[in-house]
This record gives sequence, structure tokens and C-alpha cells, in this order.
Amino acid sequence: MSYDLIVIGGGSGGIACARRAAEYGAKVLLIEKNKLGGTCVNVGCVPKKVMFNAAHTLDVVKKAEDYGFNVAPSPDFDFSKLKAKRDAYIERLNGIYAKNLNNSKVEVIEATAEFVDAKTVKAGDKIYTAKYIVVATGGHPIKPEVPGQELGDTSDDFFNWESLPESVVIVGGGYIGVELAGVLNTLGAKVTVVCRGDRLLRSFDKQISEKLDQQMTAQGIEVCYNCKIQSVSKSKEQYSLQLLDKTITAQKLLWCTGRIPNLKALKLESTKITTNSKGYVSVDDQQEAAEKGIFALGDIIGEVELTPVAIATGRKLSDRLFGDKKHKQDFNNVPTVVFSHPPIGVVGLTQEQAEAEFGKEQIKVYTSEFVNMYYAMSENKQKTFMKLVCAGSDEKVVGLHMIGDSCDEMLQGFAVAVKMGAKKSDFDQTVAIHPTAAEELVTMR
Repeated sequence: MSYDLIVIGGGSGGIACARRAAEYGAKVLLIEKNKLGGTCVNVGCVPKKVMFNAAHTLDVVKKAEDYGFNVAPSPDFDFSKLKAKRDAYIERLNGIYAKNLNNSKVEVIEATAEFVDAKTVKAGDKIYTAKYIVVATGGHPIKPEVPGQELGDTSDDFFNWESLPESVVIVGGGYIGVELAGVLNTLGAKVTVVCRGDRLLRSFDKQISEKLDQQMTAQGIEVCYNCKIQSVSKSKEQYSLQLLDKTITAQKLLWCTGRIPNLKALKLESTKITTNSKGYVSVDDQQEAAEKGIFALGDIIGEVELTPVAIATGRKLSDRLFGDKKHKQDFNNVPTVVFSHPPIGVVGLTQEQAEAEFGKEQIKVYTSEFVNMYYAMSENKQKTFMKLVCAGSDEKVVGLHMIGDSCDEMLQGFAVAVKMGAKKSDFDQTVAIHPTAAEELVTMR
């Protein structure tokens, strides 16, 4: 059968691309071998945020006594009940995606796709052709190459856990590692985080990494740096992680050591598609691969691996292919949030990146660290940290970095300002909203 567009991959980016193309009247086929929604909906952003919300709820309950509430005895948390409700919610979302695709008149096939040639795809035992083909197959978690690496769970496996373990060792200090560390620790597990580098979130501003380490340590999470894993073993219900200088044991082991693109089954060798040294599909600024008429987007290109970026990229691609529009995805100043405890919100350049780009003498940094008013009634005085990185004589805001309660929700509006090229003087001239934590961003001196 012949189509105007074949999309391989039913995650956020692929679905957005397929539906937008169908809106223009294109005949579209979407091929997905697993549940619709991809990583984000099934084993990523959505179920993770449910777990973050659960941990946050417990935080609030524990602090209720500071505000005069009697919440004794301690709340009884049922992990399996939360999992059942979370899984039901995800299943509903899968159904909504299927319904929306059907309403958009996008044909969906549940199968593994592979290339026959540049215009032809095989799915199951059938052959399909199209003028354009989009690859949006996402990624999957990997484990490090160490003896015993087959033991333990990945972040995908985490969402199959039926109960809360007493102790967990998490290998990896990136997004996923610190997020799950915060959730599990808050819900009551003893958590140890093992990092191969010298800091958490190594691509983030150094001060944010430092503040996160301080917060996690204060909450009772043990963080080990510059670790080289020698081997992993398991006896009964206990995992043992052997490092150079010590052994760490826990009831559960979580590998949060990165993800790689889902490309193996596609048989890219049947096309001229190329990959770079890190295994990502090489594309130009129009998302087109080395093979004309084949495009790639989302996590498989290694640009900015975030769901909203994949969605925006997919829609703009279909706008260009079928809507005669010229706009393309801008990967600069993309805001992002880490749902750690407390959350982190950042947009733009780190201080290190800004100094490298503009020169150290052209950079001025403003910071503020304070106790959120929410903790005024509490003995636990958790601090919020905020940072503005400004460049040039006009002090254009080229980086904004925050860690603290509600920073995740604060960031969106400030990201608009940064994207529009706001200067420090624009922040200064904005009247503060009092009393809020966000006002600190417009009152820094």
C-alpha cells in the first residue's frame, strides 16, 4: 500500500508529526510495536510525575504539624495501590492517543518496522511505500559493561515494581537517577547514589549541582562520586555493588546510566541513513537524514531529548512537508525541569558555557539564596537558590537556573522572557509579586 507519509514510532514526536500531516489531508501510516505514547507516557515523564506527586504529598503531610494540624499517627502508604492507579491512568492515556489518531484518520499498525529501501518499509509480513518516511523510534535504557550488569533493573523496569524496597542503590547521577532517588528516599527507602563523575547533573550549571548535592545529603541520601564499578552480584534478595574501595549492598539495584536510540531493528543499511559517533541518526536543520525523503526526530537524533521538543519538531516537520511552511525547530534556550527533591528549573547557558562563548569579562552573574516562606513554620529550613547569567554591557539574560520548591512551575513564564531576549533591566523593571519565591528573580542586585 502507498501513503504520503509513513511514521515509524508512536511516541510523542511521531504521533504529533502524523496527526499534523493528516490535518493537511495527507494519507498517513503510523507503525508502533509497543504501547502508544512512547517513553514519556509509559515509562517516563508521566508515570514519573505521578511518583513525584506522591512523594510531594507525603512531604506536605509531614510538614502539616508545623501549621497546627494533628496528623498522628504517621500516614500509611500503600505502594501497590498507587501503582495500580498509576497504571490505570497510563492505560487511559494509551486509549486517548489511539482515539485521537483514529479521529485524525491516521492508520495505525502494531508491528516492528524495517526498511526495504528509501521509499519502502516492511511491517509484519506486509510492504508499505511512501513519498516521505519519518523515523521517531525513541530510545531505551542501557546498562554499563561490567560483570553482573544483567542483574538489577533499569528505569523502565522501575515502573513494574509492586512494592517499595527497604533500600536501593542507584547507579547514575543524571536526570533519571536523581529524580528516582528523591522519590524513593521521600517515600521511605534508604537510597545510595553512585556516580562515575565528580558531580550530579554534570551538564547543568555547577552551582545547581552543588546545591542539589547539599539537599540530597541533608535528606539522608548517600551520594558517592568518582566511582568505578568492578562487578555486581546477587544473593537471595540482596544486591552487592563492588567498587574499587568498598562494597554497597541494597535490596534493589537501579541502573540509570543513560539511553541509546532504538535503531537496531530498522535495518538502516537498506538506506543511505548515517549515524554519528554516538550512534544518533545524522540529520540536517530540516530533520532530513542522508537519504533524501527520510527524516528523523526526537531522542534518536541526540539534539535535545525532551518530549515537548520532539512534539514541536514533529509538527513543524509536517508543516513544512504538507503545509508549505518554512519554520524549523530552534534548539536554543529550551527550558527544562528536573523533578528532583526539590525540583530544578533551567533555561539557557550555564555560567561556564556563557564564559566560554562571550568571554569571562563579558559575563555578570546574579544569585539569591533564601528560605522559602513555606518553611518559616518548620525547623527544616530548606533553601531555594536562583541564578541569572547575563552577557554584554546590556546584560542580556542568557541563563536562568533555579533549585527549590515550585521552581518547576516558575520556569515557564521566565523561559518566555529569556527566549525573547530579555535583559536584566527588564527583570528589574518588573514589579515583584509578594510574597512569593519567584519575586527573587526580579529583585536580584
